[in-house]
Amino acid sequence: MPHLYLVDGSGYIFRAYHRLPPLTNKHGEPVGAVYGYTTMLWKLVDELHKAEGPTHMAVILDKSSSTFRNEMYDQYKAHRPPPPEDLKPQFPMIRDATRAFSLPCIEEEGWEADDLIASYAKAALAQGWQVTIVSSDKDLMQLIEPGLDMLDTMNNRRLDASHVVEKFGVPPSQLGEVLALMGDSVDNVPGVPGIGPKRAAELITEYGDVESVLAATDSMKKSKMRDNLVEHAEAARLSRKLVTLACDVPLPEPLDGLELQGIPDAPLRAFLEHHGFRTLLNRLSAVADPPAEAPVAPVDGDADAPCDHDAYETVVDEDALDRWIQVARHQGWVAIDTETTGLDATRAELVGISLALHPNLACYIPLGHGGQDLLAEVPQQLDRAVALARLKPLLEDPTVLKIGHNLKYDMIVLARCGEGGIRVAPYDDTIVMSFDLDAGRHGHGMDELAATHLSHSCIAYKDVVGTGKNQRGFHEIDLKSATRYAAEDADVTLRLWRRFKPRLPYESATRVYEMVDRPLVQVLADMECRGVKVDAGALAKLSEEFSGQIAGLETEIHALAGGPFTIGSPKQLGDVLFDRLGLKGGRKGKSGVYSTDVNEMERLAADKDQPQGAEIAGKVLEWRQLTKLKNTYTDALQAQINPATGRVHTSYSLTGAQTGRLSSTDPNLQNIPIRTETGRQIRDAFVAEPGNVILAADYSQIELRLAAHIADVPQLREAFARGDDIHSLTATELFGEVNRDTRARAKTINFAILYGISRWGLAGRLDVSADEAQGMIDRYFERFPGINRYIAETLEGVKERGFTTTLFGRKTHFPRIKSKNQAERAGSERAAINAPIQGTSADIIKRAMVRMEPALTEAGLPKVRMLMQVHDELVFELPEGDAEAARVVIERVMATAAEPAVTLTVPLAVEIGVGPSWGAAH
Repeated sequence: MPHLYLVDGSGYIFRAYHRLPPLTNKHGEPVGAVYGYTTMLWKLVDELHKAEGPTHMAVILDKSSSTFRNEMYDQYKAHRPPPPEDLKPQFPMIRDATRAFSLPCIEEEGWEADDLIASYAKAALAQGWQVTIVSSDKDLMQLIEPGLDMLDTMNNRRLDASHVVEKFGVPPSQLGEVLALMGDSVDNVPGVPGIGPKRAAELITEYGDVESVLAATDSMKKSKMRDNLVEHAEAARLSRKLVTLACDVPLPEPLDGLELQGIPDAPLRAFLEHHGFRTLLNRLSAVADPPAEAPVAPVDGDADAPCDHDAYETVVDEDALDRWIQVARHQGWVAIDTETTGLDATRAELVGISLALHPNLACYIPLGHGGQDLLAEVPQQLDRAVALARLKPLLEDPTVLKIGHNLKYDMIVLARCGEGGIRVAPYDDTIVMSFDLDAGRHGHGMDELAATHLSHSCIAYKDVVGTGKNQRGFHEIDLKSATRYAAEDADVTLRLWRRFKPRLPYESATRVYEMVDRPLVQVLADMECRGVKVDAGALAKLSEEFSGQIAGLETEIHALAGGPFTIGSPKQLGDVLFDRLGLKGGRKGKSGVYSTDVNEMERLAADKDQPQGAEIAGKVLEWRQLTKLKNTYTDALQAQINPATGRVHTSYSLTGAQTGRLSSTDPNLQNIPIRTETGRQIRDAFVAEPGNVILAADYSQIELRLAAHIADVPQLREAFARGDDIHSLTATELFGEVNRDTRARAKTINFAILYGISRWGLAGRLDVSADEAQGMIDRYFERFPGINRYIAETLEGVKERGFTTTLFGRKTHFPRIKSKNQAERAGSERAAINAPIQGTSADIIKRAMVRMEPALTEAGLPKVRMLMQVHDELVFELPEGDAEAARVVIERVMATAAEPAVTLTVPLAVEIGVGPSWGAAH
């Protein structure tokens, strides 16, 4: 049974401070409390591990001195002296000490540690866990019940209900009533004058609770106590509220994120070395490593041996497979990987499965090897159906964690295997872990991660299957080569997991991993499997129309250029524009070729002084857009229709965009134009099956709403609350009037500011001078100072820490934020300004996606299926008769997706449309 230990960190801190004389570290910083706290925490973790081995643990701290109780009663804790001056700088170090043990260090603004402890305790009890609170605080004794006790480490004793009765005369369930009547001079809880613990217990024993005591004053004998109860009745009621622990605080870290990982060597050693705690360092060095083959919790893995490809096993008989399954079940986790015939998971056939249990303890299970020629030799291997039947219970076993890298691909492949498929759960995904830990630092492919974290060079796929005309399918590879390659993938995945798993709580990434990204892997796998129906006939018609328009544009461009040339050639286009036509402003790159990128073409198109250049540049931009849409969508989509399903199956990536937004490929749904007629025509080809409709649900101006919340802009918050047109508000603030032109400019400014646009960038977008653009930016910041403050604080923070965070704790790293290269530095600054807002937007829609289908199922709408996510929009296919009921559920889930983890000060608005196609639903 899981056993959660919740450590009251504040009690430990003050005990440590008063226990030791003043100490300083090698940097001259006061560390007496830090040293004492580290020693006490180490002793606790070590003794508990030896005694009974708690499965989960967290240290709970007070975030600040002001909480909701101060709003209720401004004198609450008013008489408490401030912390000693030499203790204040030690608080951050104590948090570092906690994380050095890989223990979650939990605190939340507006709540006391006691409230967080109560909320975690109740949540754990509700799941059938045991709970122990490490504290002797009387307020926390209210929580004692069957399954929950307290550990008083000062007196080395366990506290249960009998201790509360012995000390206070009432059981834990009535302790709050007693505490309310007797008050607390330390916390400045008023209570009732003249009533101490004993008298309070007598009154509660007789009458039951505070309200009953107050109601009975009329029948009490006249006495000073009775008079005090009457006179201070409201104080008693207030006191009852003050001593009541909040048990429903949103948990900052999920319960599963509190799992004990053991005392890791690397982060603790770094912490001890930084402060020069030599005695504790010697103790750390003396700790013996557990045997590698024992089923222990994952560790940092510095002792991992180099990959031994010859040690990998090829599993070709049932007894061997059963042995691997039995060991995986015994230890409770296994790394998995699949080998297939292609990259499209919705079409690829399974060739084999690899497993890894420990470094160098990995195997490959071939299932589909043999040449395509009927005469080709088929190697000895397990029957596919037999092997999958044995593996299915393991891969679906809720007590065994499955670990994969880009596990979504394997989930889709396995979901298509056998009758009913295989639904992999529970799981960890190392590509998602890497992204949540190191977004912006490097890529997250297995080869790069192996080189970065393991100093290992993976076998290249091309070295196994060959290249060009000599390339073979993986199913044609001999089993020895296949085993070395495939088992290495599972082995490396396991090693990466051993590196990443302990880092999640230590680097505050558990929250975004567990609450946002990890649950989404299965959701995306399901969406990709479903795909979306596309009308091939409509696409073919569009392609034909585009071809005609493209040919017409080519004729016009050639006429303007004075002769034919290859429009798609940057060199030929540049020569035509700047040499043949003599247009001004051309710039050559290092290769000596004129730049004709989109920025250059937009500059020319807006240049009124060169009308010929403006006309040809505008037509080139239109030609490029149509050519791209034809090649990428109307032509390509027809080829991407899966013949087995008649639908198009895009592939989503959780790691493709640095801020956390989803990206998609094959096809890329994100690049279909949103507001153009051409884009609508393409979306019209995405249709529902007969009897069904398409429902599109889109967040309205979510990034502006989040900016109003994050930057704390009262005018914008109030406008969103009223449902005002935010662009009209900005137009009024900046230009003093609202018309078509000022509103359009205000809209551009609203979004451009959030992307850290420069005066020159804004000038280009609005077709004004740089000075005019700067004037608009200055007026914007003057009217909305919160935005300016947000930008300044964000840049200051990212330069100090190297990363930004979203409201859900997602980190985006900016390693070039201090680059000496001005362009690199400016680009990083612009991205950093937008990352917290766009990242929070991404987190919110991901949370909506994770919650969506459980909510629809609960509402009796299991046939409503989520098909696509595009920017801030979710697209569903559903029976026509379910549209109205689904609309209500979808809007509610999306509007409340941030809660309860984050409470926004602006409402999230959702616009919903329904129609026979995606285009018609807009």
